[in-house]
Amino acid sequence: MKKIKVEDAIGMTLCHDITAIRDGFKGAAFKRGHVITEEDVENLKDIGKRHVFVWEENAGEIHEEDAAIRLSRLCAVEGGKYTGPSEGKMVQTAAVRGLFRVNVPLQRAINSIGDITISSIPDHYPVEVGQRLASMRIIPLVTQESQILEAERLCAESEEPLMQLLPYRALKVGIIITGSEIYTGRIPDKFEPVLRKKVAQYGGEVIGVTFCDDDLSMLDNALKTYADADLILMTGGMSVDPDDLTPTAIRNAGANIITYGMPSQPGNMLLVGYLGKSTVVGVPGAAAKLPTTTLDVVLPQIFAGIPFTKEDFIRLGDGGFCQSCDACHWPNCTFGRY
Repeated sequence: MKKIKVEDAIGMTLCHDITAIRDGFKGAAFKRGHVITEEDVENLKDIGKRHVFVWEENAGEIHEEDAAIRLSRLCAVEGGKYTGPSEGKMVQTAAVRGLFRVNVPLQRAINSIGDITISSIPDHYPVEVGQRLASMRIIPLVTQESQILEAERLCAESEEPLMQLLPYRALKVGIIITGSEIYTGRIPDKFEPVLRKKVAQYGGEVIGVTFCDDDLSMLDNALKTYADADLILMTGGMSVDPDDLTPTAIRNAGANIITYGMPSQPGNMLLVGYLGKSTVVGVPGAAAKLPTTTLDVVLPQIFAGIPFTKEDFIRLGDGGFCQSCDACHWPNCTFGRY
């Protein structure tokens, strides 16, 4: 674009809106794309415009709104919707509940190009319907189209999309509660209502609850009972005491244990593994007492259907220590970011 006197701009096309404030009116007196006429010259001067910006032919430039629209296509997710462009930006919101994923290296590469800015909520973030996910715009009013083309090239060559919104699946969940003190009725169980509530948050269906004594054969049989479950939650016996048998029972069943313990508290001793079609989670006692633990961190990924790696849990160390706020406002906090 180029700056030009209004008298010399007759017949040329405005490349931006021109706002006027007068007689109670505030808004665009001239819209982007307007072809300036001789009659417009005095009106432009009346609102303080002695110069305007017009398009130059073959300058290779792209307007901020056109750039935002093209960038939004790179960030589009199934289950998301856009508003805009407004003030040069597009904003994406969630139309479904699910887990938001960001290809962070790709996002950083695009934001390193020059004028482009793509901002989003963090990777691995559980979202609700209507929640804002991301915004994209360029910094100046116009930029070289070559920058947008470079962003498009990076996304086209990437094996993973820039952003994803993975809806939660309606999993079938089996619950196994272990402990002689609960099995014999000496103390009441506190886990079942807590786990039912957490499962229901993601649309899961509890297909059964089994209480076991501290006995390996009972645990083995309970695991076999839930062979068709998508998720098995096992409570009790998760510490390092010799008579805590839950991790042993999970190993004996042939599960591929991804982690037993992680650099995150509360819920340091959480176990995650895979047994046949089932994800198996050994749930530490903290989950029955505290509003948010490592169990809450892993459930969104499980219900979104993303397999875990050991690296996922190692990354929890940075931000893995809960601040124990008086009022818990997870996930809008530092806990559980990875």
